[in-house]
Amino acid sequence: MVSSVLLPESPSSSQPEIKNQDHSLSHLNADSKLADIMQTESQYSLPGMPPLPISMVRGLGAYLYDTTSKRYIDFNAGFSSCNQGHCHPRIAAAMIGQCQTLTLPSRVVYNSDYGKLCKKVCELTGFDKAAALNGGAEAVEMAIRIARLWGYEKKGIGKDEALILTCTSNYHGRTLGPISASDNVRLREGCGPFIPGIGPDVAGNIVRFGVIEDLEQAFQKCGPQIAAFMLEPIQGNSPVGVLPPPPGYLKAVRALCTKYNILLICDEIQSGLGRAGYFMSYEKEGIKPDMAILGKSLSGGLYPVSMVVGMGDVMGVVKAGQYGSTFSGNPLASAVALAALGVLIDEKLIERSYILGTKLQARFTAIKSPYFNRVTGQGMFWSLSIKENHPQGRVTGGRLAALLLQRGLLTNSFANVIRVAPALVIEEGVLMEGIDMIEKALDDIAEIEGEIQGTQTIHG
Repeated sequence: MVSSVLLPESPSSSQPEIKNQDHSLSHLNADSKLADIMQTESQYSLPGMPPLPISMVRGLGAYLYDTTSKRYIDFNAGFSSCNQGHCHPRIAAAMIGQCQTLTLPSRVVYNSDYGKLCKKVCELTGFDKAAALNGGAEAVEMAIRIARLWGYEKKGIGKDEALILTCTSNYHGRTLGPISASDNVRLREGCGPFIPGIGPDVAGNIVRFGVIEDLEQAFQKCGPQIAAFMLEPIQGNSPVGVLPPPPGYLKAVRALCTKYNILLICDEIQSGLGRAGYFMSYEKEGIKPDMAILGKSLSGGLYPVSMVVGMGDVMGVVKAGQYGSTFSGNPLASAVALAALGVLIDEKLIERSYILGTKLQARFTAIKSPYFNRVTGQGMFWSLSIKENHPQGRVTGGRLAALLLQRGLLTNSFANVIRVAPALVIEEGVLMEGIDMIEKALDDIAEIEGEIQGTQTIHG
């Protein structure tokens, strides 16, 4: 599966459809329930990612259902949190059963499932130790802490001099540690001062994702002070959306980290657990990092669970009391995660992701539209870039996503990018139906005048 395909261009056949839609709450399909949901959230909630004007009330497998019971094919899968599909019955049953038994005795005592979870994850990944946390950003923060501890204790870096190197266009979360590691201006705006010694420029030069020469230059300059290099093996939020590295890049990164005695941390929160056609996406190049970060589908979308896994000589620097989180490793989280991992393995979803991903790539190359630029990705983790060059500005990522929503396909868009990342349980026919809907919408959208209800403008 190649990571980037340039798509052929041809004239589009267009058909007018929706004109001059009204955005006001009172005109949202006369759905007063939806209007009330939107108004309440707008009044009492901090704004996050601008939501589409729709509320989902039920999910099953690869489908979501709104307040009118309309069914949608879901091409977002909770930003890869629901690789096993929405409300998988096996995971839900494990959650309900554990809820009725024991949920949170705290880590001041043992519980029967946490050790089993750590053992299972270590066996599946080939690592020695695991540490459970809650959200992905919290696990990223923990990995940074472990790397610094290792840098001081094992590598002998001077006090408070340890550097954590990252690369451009990364996305590791939205807490202070991850945004300190980022170069995303929008996320960083108004949040300084940032944590020192972490980011893509801490060695004095900018380290671009996929450019091994940048990394080697940074290591040559500051190798003795760099404790770790942290990256996503496949970037999930780059300017083009999902972006695998050039072939051979990860192997070269591993070799440089070994040469300069620098830890390699792979953030697999989005790309791991089968999403990219492998249990861990770095497996494609046959490498093994010193630490890896897991989250999202570790619970199948039913409960916030994340983990840091690593080699014993790295994880062993953490002393009693330095790691802990009130909800981490609780019986409920552990039972849910064990069931979620069981579904991935027993239903062969990793293999399924690889096979369907190959078919997806072939289908993408058959799309003919003057507004389709390119597709990047791997497995069931793709982004489609749209050419926003229509003279009246009618073809944009936001308008396309809004039109697709009206037609029964839920996608995520930002800037000119549409994400294609459905649940791994999706039927092949349903998957191709969704791609057909995208192709048809691209044919039609240039002829649709005025605003399309639900159009959002989200910049990367």
